[in-house]
Amino acid sequence: MTDPRIARMRNLILTALLSVIAVVSGYVEELDDKFKEYRQNELWLVEFYAPWCAYCHTFEPIWYEVGAELKSLGSPVNVGKMDTTEHTSIASELNIRGYPTIKLFKGDLSFDYKGPRTKDAIIEFTNRVSGPVVRPLSSVQLFQHVMSRHDLIYVYIGGESLLKKEYYKAAAEYIIHTYFFSASEEILPKAVTLQDVPVVAVFKDGTYYLYNEFLDGDLSSWINRERFPSYFQIDIFSLYQMGELSKLVALAVVDEKNPSEESIRYKTLMERLSTEYRDHYKSDYQFGYMDGNEYINGLIMGEVAIPSIIVLNMTIDGYCLPENKIETIEDLLRFLNSVLDGSTSLLGGNGFLQCTKRVFFKVKSTVVSMFQTAPIFSCFVCGVPVGIAVMVIWATCTAVPVYDENPEEGATASQPALDAHGKKATEFQPGSTEKTSEAKKED
Repeated sequence: MTDPRIARMRNLILTALLSVIAVVSGYVEELDDKFKEYRQNELWLVEFYAPWCAYCHTFEPIWYEVGAELKSLGSPVNVGKMDTTEHTSIASELNIRGYPTIKLFKGDLSFDYKGPRTKDAIIEFTNRVSGPVVRPLSSVQLFQHVMSRHDLIYVYIGGESLLKKEYYKAAAEYIIHTYFFSASEEILPKAVTLQDVPVVAVFKDGTYYLYNEFLDGDLSSWINRERFPSYFQIDIFSLYQMGELSKLVALAVVDEKNPSEESIRYKTLMERLSTEYRDHYKSDYQFGYMDGNEYINGLIMGEVAIPSIIVLNMTIDGYCLPENKIETIEDLLRFLNSVLDGSTSLLGGNGFLQCTKRVFFKVKSTVVSMFQTAPIFSCFVCGVPVGIAVMVIWATCTAVPVYDENPEEGATASQPALDAHGKKATEFQPGSTEKTSEAKKED
């Protein structure tokens, strides 16, 4: 078995080699304050990082792979990275709050990447956002090709209209999440039937759904609600994005590596409910499953059993757990309805006490992760402030007091000092002839 310390050292050496190769070959550029001057006329994909961030060190090899891949594909997008601890003005201007932060710059606009930190996902995001906001579909073959490559797409069907202007506006906002296309009726599959045009359709789950202004309200809100499949594997990135939705998230928490009979039943029940009861719950719930309970444990600051069913309110970081075991779809329906009518208690939340506890929990998790990933660097980062504090305390406790021999402020030479009882202390002057009381008694 390989020693973990040797493995970490090997990864650090590999990262350093990749860094040198990527910078020398021009795949990834180290950016400075001049970046804001020339980014207006070029496409840039930039990682903003901090040297003390353990996640940034883990992510570094992936970032160099992204630069090399885009270069080999002939992409017009330049790839760079910036140390925010050195270039604080740009970090403040761009509102960088977490690390690593990935942004794509396209003229005056910037787009935040919020997906998985994988090479393929980042490249797919780059190709999507750097291109046209709405792509035209000119043939049946092209439409079929697009459908075979993407699980979810939006399509505007028809000519010029007010709806088209609204569609393009919404596409500019949500292009960071999915693709937007335009097409004519002639190139649609025969299975697609339209009552009227123009219309906007979302193709997902092996079927399609049409936007209805009277039933669905604002087009932008409808696009936001429908931008996920009805049921899919949810990761921490997509779960975080669901805080922007007005839906609750119904999850089956399972272990995909060691699936049990109960795990399979929970997933089957959740998928079946998402399909058979879509019209009933489409405005209230997003359905899915999650592999592992690590993120959920961090959210509730406890331990979630595997497998289990849980409902999350990502807007307020709340959650609900079933009081009874879920055996059938009827049990699951009763649980979901009890959450909606408030008969099941909402736990967690974003109150002051919960937020304070969550901050301490995240700090603890971050520190543990830092020491696991980069122990030497973490010891240095944590040791310096502790060492300074210890030195200040030691210097304060061992300091020797210096007494002032000068008269107290406000005292004069004509005002004799007082003793501990407030009486005048006897002063002896050289050559004085005044006798003390003891001398007088002897006389």
